[in-house]
Amino acid sequence: MRADVVVVGAGIVGAACARVLAGAGLAVTVIDRSGAASGTSAQGEGNILVSDKDAGPELALVQRSLRLWDELQAELADELTAAVPAIEYERKGGLVVATTETGAAPLLAFAARQRAAGVDARELDDAVAHVLEPDLAPGVHAAVHYPEDAQVQPVIAAEALLASARSRGARTAYGERVVGALRDGDGRITGVRTDRGEHPAGAVVLAAGPWSGEVATVLGASLPVRPRRGVVLVTTRMPHRVFHKVYDADYVGAVGSDDAALQTSSVIESTAGGTVLVGSSRRQAGFDAALDLDAVREIARKATRVFPFLADAAVMRVYGGFRPFMPDHLPVIGADPRVAGLWHATGHEGAGVGLALGTAELLRDVMTGRPPALDPEPFSPARASLGLGAAA
Repeated sequence: MRADVVVVGAGIVGAACARVLAGAGLAVTVIDRSGAASGTSAQGEGNILVSDKDAGPELALVQRSLRLWDELQAELADELTAAVPAIEYERKGGLVVATTETGAAPLLAFAARQRAAGVDARELDDAVAHVLEPDLAPGVHAAVHYPEDAQVQPVIAAEALLASARSRGARTAYGERVVGALRDGDGRITGVRTDRGEHPAGAVVLAAGPWSGEVATVLGASLPVRPRRGVVLVTTRMPHRVFHKVYDADYVGAVGSDDAALQTSSVIESTAGGTVLVGSSRRQAGFDAALDLDAVREIARKATRVFPFLADAAVMRVYGGFRPFMPDHLPVIGADPRVAGLWHATGHEGAGVGLALGTAELLRDVMTGRPPALDPEPFSPARASLGLGAAA
């Protein structure tokens, strides 16, 4: 069966793309070598953050996505049966703290730039910060509250988006690895070939997260996506003592860094089940999935600087995942500049959940010729900062 669009990747971004493209009346097939949300989406915390994004295109994209996440709850309730669990979307808010004097001024300057771009970023003194989070370490040098920060359960959300896409006519094909491209006489991609068969289509959307670079090569394209690994610690269940997503100001610098070496910062939050998630780390070491004990030690040490009570918490699990890193720190959304018929929706690093809905909407608009809500040029695969050039 020929589709209008084949989406490669059934994570949160691919699922969101499939849903909106099917909603636009296109026949969509989603292909994944494993299954729904089986890669990066299953290894994250479900962050939807404005607090870690400086003024610019990525911040504008997450602001648009937040509005779409707010609307999605009601839309899914209308479309899906009770058999699909709630996506656990919550505007829990974020609190960013500077635990050192040197970190205070950069944090406040960062928040000022965000406010100028429309972000609700509220500077707090130490006393008010402790009203929001009573168990914070004493003597915080600066704090900023971000009421807009939200969270979702990423695996459930991806499954719900795919269920919605299927209700709109999309098909899913799991357990199939893309091994090549189908092409017409002019070299245009007209579908994909997998290890289980062929999927002809009018266009192919590559949304394979950190594996997008590998799949792009198989399809005859070039894309500088590479994996950046992160580690998260999960405590045993405890009384609820962390009420927001709380992180130290070092986190923003780690997100924007190009350094391939280990970087750690504190990102701490409670879950509905009573555990506490403690992150985070970043390291570029290919797809090496070995337990990173250096990262675990550093994460634990820094977390107790923010919440001293965590020194007595038991860690029951450590997990890691790979983020799709782009060298210029922006996702790629749009048509490949050299390979006709190929489109990209990838490279979100650790922000894929938060940016997924805005990415899908923008991709749909540029694919179908609708007026986009955001300027697509900063995210174009043909942008100068990627050096991929224009079509031959």
